[in-house]
Amino acid sequence: MMLQDFYKIIEHRKSDKNEFVVVIELNKDHSVFEGHFPGNPVTPGVCMIQILKEITEEFAASTLLLERISNVKFTALINPFITPILHLKMEITTEGEFVKIKNISTFEDGTIALKCNGTFVKK
Repeated sequence: MMLQDFYKIIEHRKSDKNEFVVVIELNKDHSVFEGHFPGNPVTPGVCMIQILKEITEEFAASTLLLERISNVKFTALINPFITPILHLKMEITTEGEFVKIKNISTFEDGTIALKCNGTFVKK
């Protein structure tokens, strides 16, 4: 896990054939928030993409490399002091050596924080 102690998985479940819901809690005390940004912590986009990769690796039972990320839309600031809980709805499909995801990440109130599609290749 590249993001040591950055988040923890609270719940995960398979909701449909290829659809998973993962609930995570961000660690508001993680050192990344001291610099991004002091006095106004915001979860870095690259950290959110890494979280998606790590969770996809668990469900795919494979080490993955990011090949492509597309249609990335951050629609709300993710401040771990205000909204530490995120619901990640992920549709995960495997096509040979490729693992594809469609993700919608929301706050507990249903507000969408992130939408994206990704393609990973098995390492």
